[in-house]
Amino acid sequence: MWSRILKVVDWFSDLSERQRVVRNFNLAAREAFVKGYAPTLLEAKTTYGDSSFRHDFSRFMAGGFRIKALSGRALERSEMVEIGNVVLQNSELVRKLISLGWDTLEVHDNTGYNGLKWQLMKYGNMGGYLS
Repeated sequence: MWSRILKVVDWFSDLSERQRVVRNFNLAAREAFVKGYAPTLLEAKTTYGDSSFRHDFSRFMAGGFRIKALSGRALERSEMVEIGNVVLQNSELVRKLISLGWDTLEVHDNTGYNGLKWQLMKYGNMGGYLS
């Protein structure tokens, strides 16, 4: 019985931490845009993700971490790649996203349906020794 209660508590704490990651990303992106460090406003949210990218910690129907660029125009592929690389080159952030159940990074603009996606496990430097 107690193990069931602990699983529920863990689930709610993970959910709370996932919401905190999204909220903190959005606050930092908003501040960078307002101060002029970033040329466009970014907004993160959780989506379904790509089921072919699932891993052992993936959240059912909530494995996508989507970043939407509120640029007012269609972004070029190179611009979406640049936004994605900011996340993917931060291995600590990628590992945090993986540990909290995200398996897909998505980058979209706010005018079209085109976007890019990456499998987070390929960028988490998993399986090696820590230095």
